[in-house]
Amino acid sequence: MLIPKRVKHRKQQRGRMTGVSHRGCEVDFGDFGLQALEPAWITNPQIEAARVAISRHIKKGRIWVRIFPDKPYTKKPTESRMGKGKGPVEGWVAVVRPGRVLFEVGGVDKETALEALRLASHKLPIKTRIVERSAE
Repeated sequence: MLIPKRVKHRKQQRGRMTGVSHRGCEVDFGDFGLQALEPAWITNPQIEAARVAISRHIKKGRIWVRIFPDKPYTKKPTESRMGKGKGPVEGWVAVVRPGRVLFEVGGVDKETALEALRLASHKLPIKTRIVERSAE
């Protein structure tokens, strides 16, 4: 399970998800990547489900998870009255903006990689596309 070991602040404000990602937009480690096309909060169970879907399909090869859920989100209990402070931490999310590469796959043939990333995209709550490493 992906959660941070330590954080500076236990609770955070929600923030904004406007604009596009300027970092982590290119395939740097593997041969193929899954790139986000929409802004979203991706929770740690969603990241883990996508990772498992990729690893089950490719059998051998290498997977890189390029996002980490380092933002806590809170939720007040149901049927509690307004006020009395912010609720307890409910889970952890990764803030993803359009253009961000979420997963990368290497060491497998093209059709296996494309199918694995397609299966992973169904586990995520956003539109994605599959990108190839650019020849430099």
